[in-house]
Amino acid sequence: MKRRDFLTNTALLGTGVTLGLGAVLSSCSRSARRHTPEQLGMFSFIDKAPDGKPLKAALIGCGDRGTGAAFNFLDAGNDLSIVALADVFEDRLTRCRHRLESEKNNPVEDSKCFVGFDAAEKAIAQDVDVVLICTPTHFHPEQLRAAVSAGKHVFMEKPAAVDPVGIRTVMIASRHAERAGLTIVTGNQRRHQKDYWEAYMQVKNGAIGDVLSATAHWNQGAWWNRAQRPGESDMEYNIRNWFNIRWLSGDHYLDQAIHNIDIVTWFTGMLPERAVGYGGRARRLTGDIFDFFSVDYRYPNNKRMMATARQIDGCDTDISESVMGTEGVCYLQGGNIRIEDFNGEVKWKYNYEENPYNNPYLQEHIHFVESIRLNKQINQLEELANSTLVAIMGRESAYTGRPITWDEIMASDLRYGPTEYALTDLPFYQEGVAPVPGQAPGAAF
Repeated sequence: MKRRDFLTNTALLGTGVTLGLGAVLSSCSRSARRHTPEQLGMFSFIDKAPDGKPLKAALIGCGDRGTGAAFNFLDAGNDLSIVALADVFEDRLTRCRHRLESEKNNPVEDSKCFVGFDAAEKAIAQDVDVVLICTPTHFHPEQLRAAVSAGKHVFMEKPAAVDPVGIRTVMIASRHAERAGLTIVTGNQRRHQKDYWEAYMQVKNGAIGDVLSATAHWNQGAWWNRAQRPGESDMEYNIRNWFNIRWLSGDHYLDQAIHNIDIVTWFTGMLPERAVGYGGRARRLTGDIFDFFSVDYRYPNNKRMMATARQIDGCDTDISESVMGTEGVCYLQGGNIRIEDFNGEVKWKYNYEENPYNNPYLQEHIHFVESIRLNKQINQLEELANSTLVAIMGRESAYTGRPITWDEIMASDLRYGPTEYALTDLPFYQEGVAPVPGQAPGAAF
């Protein structure tokens, strides 16, 4: 279940810790021996987690995604409960708490409900086995570090962090979790989706020959946004509108396109040497992020990936990945995953009628609980950290207008956001002011 073959030792500057983030797997070929599902770390894909020790969870972040993750956890098996809640805002916690009780018969005691910027720490300190981290991405690294230090198993939503400093914190936590035998499942749910796994096996066993290039796209209409209200502090506004705020979400290229970038990283085993990014802000209504990105990634041996992300109404939509090899192309798009040769003939296709599968948002929690109860450790942190850093690399290239190498982004001291948290105004934040390519600071590289 541990797929870390592509990690080798690379010194992380400024941490004093040696961690693996720089190597690239050799691509698949027909001459390689065939890999079994077990050798590739394929999950069981059972419909429900096995019975076992009751597991109590703390939910950190009570918004829509956090509430959804809590429901998925409760639905994953028997004897599962949410016993502690934490959020910066009381209204969000109260709404989540009401839904847990009314829809899932899961009441949470008053004494286990925590509000404020120290709420996560208080919830983690409770008598819980599991921590569900579903906060804006900026907070993931430190909340993860606290949960691992407390000896808790963790489900953490993607992405891993918004900046290289956060990535290093995640990687250090990953090594601590590994040594402690903790299971860490991350919210890149395509890795828990049966059709993706079957396609991955085909690619690894040479169905497309040697990997040459890939694409990753998350192009959709405008996403949600929220305007700042009279008398509302910058901090409150930023957190309530976090998706559109750079220091909290890392931009939509990170928050959404990470899904597609992660699939390419998984399927190919490649990490880029260099990225040249393009992007801008045209119709975004609030916040300080871009509307669109296009990033050209360059890998060893002249291999490439083109990754795009756009959130503008009235434009073409495309949420997909593809991996091209010397003998065909693997097309990865929900409900139509297949491999074609260069004449357009289908060589392999996932059979959805004969092989239906669980909602992957639920399946990732089934795998999470199964791993804990069977004492078969899963730790997806390094994989998510790698994919997140690939996205950060492309985003920063688009922001600055200059190429950025893997070594530069690895060594960067770039950090977004404040170091102290209170519901006050934020001198560094300017509504509607996004980076300007060619003028944005590049000193961090």
